[in-house]
Amino acid sequence: MNPGAGTATESATGTVTCGACGATFRPSDVASALVPPQGWGGNRNPLALVVVGLVAAAMLYFGVHMSRRSSEPLPRITKSSPAPDFTLESLDGKSMSLSDLRGKAVLLNFWATWCGPCKIETPWLVELQNQYGSQGLQVVGVEMGDDAKDDIAKFAKDMGVNYPVLIGKEAVGEAYGGVPALPETFFIGRDGKIVDKILGLKGKGEIEDSIKKALDTEAAKSEASAQTMGENGPAQK
Repeated sequence: MNPGAGTATESATGTVTCGACGATFRPSDVASALVPPQGWGGNRNPLALVVVGLVAAAMLYFGVHMSRRSSEPLPRITKSSPAPDFTLESLDGKSMSLSDLRGKAVLLNFWATWCGPCKIETPWLVELQNQYGSQGLQVVGVEMGDDAKDDIAKFAKDMGVNYPVLIGKEAVGEAYGGVPALPETFFIGRDGKIVDKILGLKGKGEIEDSIKKALDTEAAKSEASAQTMGENGPAQK
């Protein structure tokens, strides 16, 4: 078969390449976390059907969002880069800026209501907000699926979301490198710099490890300052 635009091809290594944008990912990265519904019978492989659904959702996202992007090169966001500031509307109609959270460790999660892996990840984020909120963590969800506000609010209520959910804009996604797949999560230290990033669905433990890095940024800065003072001696008054 000669694949055209909008199709996905599987390589010998098991990776899948989206024909709309050329993005490559492994279906097994997310399929292993899903449990197929009961009642699927016959000779069909339930896991294969799940993978097909995930590939179709990825193709839809890539095709729609790649068609919107301009020809301008997207910024390259790396660890230690300052997190791009933004102001977005929350579900309650208020405006919220990332800079409002300076001094906190921020878990910035790009997601969509139709994203299967996001549905798996969201309960973990709720638990982690409960666990680390008192230590200075603030989870922020940015919905990038272009869904109606009522649909987003219903999803958040059904999932028991206990953190701000903002209505995403393409410009914000582009500021963070284009958000090539969902979910995508950035971990921002108390100093406003990115300390880690996770693309796609990973384990809760890996998310928690990155949260700890973001929470420790202030401590690391204090340790570096103390070390410098010890080398140079106490400051003269």
